[in-house]
Amino acid sequence: MRQGTPHADDVVAEETAAELDTALRNGPFHVALRAAITARGLPLQRVQHHLWRYGVKVGVTSLSYWQQGARRPQRPESLRAVRALEEILQLPDEALIRLLSQDEERAATRRPAARSYRSLVEASGALERLLTELAAPLDGGLHTLGLHERVRIGTHRELLTRESHHIVRAHRDDTDRFVVVHHGDPGCVPDRMSVHALENCRTGRVRRHHDTGVLVAELLFDTRLHAGDTFLFRYAVEDGTAGVSREYVRGFGVAGGQYALQVRFDDGSLPVRCHRFAQHSAAAPRSGRQDLPVSARHRSVHLVEPRLRPGILGIGWDWE
Repeated sequence: MRQGTPHADDVVAEETAAELDTALRNGPFHVALRAAITARGLPLQRVQHHLWRYGVKVGVTSLSYWQQGARRPQRPESLRAVRALEEILQLPDEALIRLLSQDEERAATRRPAARSYRSLVEASGALERLLTELAAPLDGGLHTLGLHERVRIGTHRELLTRESHHIVRAHRDDTDRFVVVHHGDPGCVPDRMSVHALENCRTGRVRRHHDTGVLVAELLFDTRLHAGDTFLFRYAVEDGTAGVSREYVRGFGVAGGQYALQVRFDDGSLPVRCHRFAQHSAAAPRSGRQDLPVSARHRSVHLVEPRLRPGILGIGWDWE
């Protein structure tokens, strides 16, 4: 090697240091954290060990999620860990805490407000009119024992489809149908939505309300259930007509059994964070917010509610 020619390891070290410096200046938090861990050459197990010495317990999985951007530290114990990481990774004081605050401010400016009370009330009024047209009461004579929904977000971050698998029990005789309700994202086009009966049912009448994006459709069972009978059926709604989707919301009028919701994202786009939330009613504030881990391998996030209660339940997500 000629004198004065930089060694390859030195070049890599300089590039790594430069990446860390840029990440600490500009963020976001997860990029800076990943760059700092790489610059120090520490595996996550060693980072966890150092944190334990500071009296802070954080799992390797959580550290991995933090540096991937799949989750953000928010709880007091997690913020203690971030401050300890600044010392362990030899960073300036408040370097990572500052980036966390910046990320939250940026997310707040990008994050649209939750659907307003007015919009939900208008949708409720439209739904009532559509159900009247179908002579279908809100209580269709069925009690939910289990409901599993799979929502797919498309290439352009739009709500592409949702598939619902119901397990129900009739609580009155001669029950022979179920009414699907779909409330599209703002800007959706109900005329271009469609409902597909997939198992143990067929599609009947369909009604749409353009201003609110509400669609209702009958699913006919081709059998009449007696009180106490159980039934399984499956259907899908194709949407894909609105812009960028940032949440999936489901309302429940009565208590029921288990509810599972899975949201799968397109291979080309994964949100930086996801969370679950609940509302007692359209007029109530959102509560019960809880971060949800995003599976980078399966590109999905889910929640499971062991026993449904009346109200609103959903998953929201933030795009970078």
